[in-house]
Amino acid sequence: MQKTITPLELPAVEKAAHRLKGVVLKTPLLQNLSLSQRYEASIYLKREDLQVVRSYKIRGAYNKMAGLPREEGLEVVCSSAGNHAQGVAYACQLLGIRGCIFMPANTPAQKVSKVRLFGKNWVEVVLSGSTYDDTYAEARAFCDERGSTFIHPFDDPLVIEGQATVGLEILETADFSIDYCFMPIGGGGLASGLASVFRQLSPQTRLIGVQPAGAPSMYQSIRRGQRQALEQIDPFVDGAAVKCPGALTYELCNALLDEVVLVPEGQVCEDLLKMYNEEGMVLEPAGTLSISALKGFAEEIRGKHVVCVISGSNNDITRMEDIKERAMQHQGLKHYFMVTFNQKPGALRTFVNRVLQPGDDIIHFQYIKKNNKEKGPVFIGVEVQQPGDVETIQQRMEEEGFACEYLNGKQDFLNLLV
Repeated sequence: MQKTITPLELPAVEKAAHRLKGVVLKTPLLQNLSLSQRYEASIYLKREDLQVVRSYKIRGAYNKMAGLPREEGLEVVCSSAGNHAQGVAYACQLLGIRGCIFMPANTPAQKVSKVRLFGKNWVEVVLSGSTYDDTYAEARAFCDERGSTFIHPFDDPLVIEGQATVGLEILETADFSIDYCFMPIGGGGLASGLASVFRQLSPQTRLIGVQPAGAPSMYQSIRRGQRQALEQIDPFVDGAAVKCPGALTYELCNALLDEVVLVPEGQVCEDLLKMYNEEGMVLEPAGTLSISALKGFAEEIRGKHVVCVISGSNNDITRMEDIKERAMQHQGLKHYFMVTFNQKPGALRTFVNRVLQPGDDIIHFQYIKKNNKEKGPVFIGVEVQQPGDVETIQQRMEEEGFACEYLNGKQDFLNLLV
């Protein structure tokens, strides 16, 4: 049952679409044959990864900035993990507006260089903070001190209206009735805008928002019935890693979406690699969220027309090893243990010959410390042939007297060792 709230007005979204003509690409809505075959449905991808800035964020940023009064000394400020920053930077260049862009210190280098490329000499980049929310606080303080105009990445009506043009384009392009539409959620700007359009022009469509399991801010807020900030998040899906949704976006998503679901980061990595290897599509983790959600709806969507919004492709090639690592852990093919070895001849031979199975591969082996003469802990990584093989390994370790701690799922600890 839908809650009562007024969606964005369609004339405002149509005005934004007119303003964006010649600025953004009207991205294609393409059927993906492999996904359609896998899920026995008609799966269409809205390819916002094909924008000039390789994400939909230019829509909201430009729509907001084009409406600002052109006063002397006008300066805009924003905070972003990357895609909004690129949108603002490009809008600064197109409109001739000075900008100061705050980005988390751990933002992939590829995104930082793109911001500088799109902004040219119109923008200054400041790297600060470890998460979007830390960076946001510093950007707002800087903005207040300078008297600049803050361009919010999601919680602003004009920004949401710009993002809502994605929904208009989908419905203008589709020559079929859309049964399901999956969209990523970080702060909720895209989902708020798209849901506003669909509720008025395609009310029969089920609207599903998707968040990473490690950053479930909108999901948790909707479940609790009020907007709340998370104490901590996993920043891996950086384009959607937001501790707290916007006030306006929360109200709109809570009222207009049928459901918000979570997908594990490992599933996102698995699907990102599949789309690259099988389709030649280079996506960022946040841009893969809507595809990753399909697995949980496989029965529901069979025989249906489904749209997935592909929100961006700003991925850093240096992250691919981490992406592959998380994907293999999620698939149950790579496992890590802290194993206690007896300090006596033949202990390692016993482990290799009696614990591991033919085809198992030790991919990491490291003594952590020798705290006594009899025993020593060893960090071991093993790659197996089948997901269920790990249970046999754990059983044989117990039978052979190897005490161990299973480390998969303890990502913070693994990050220190792998």
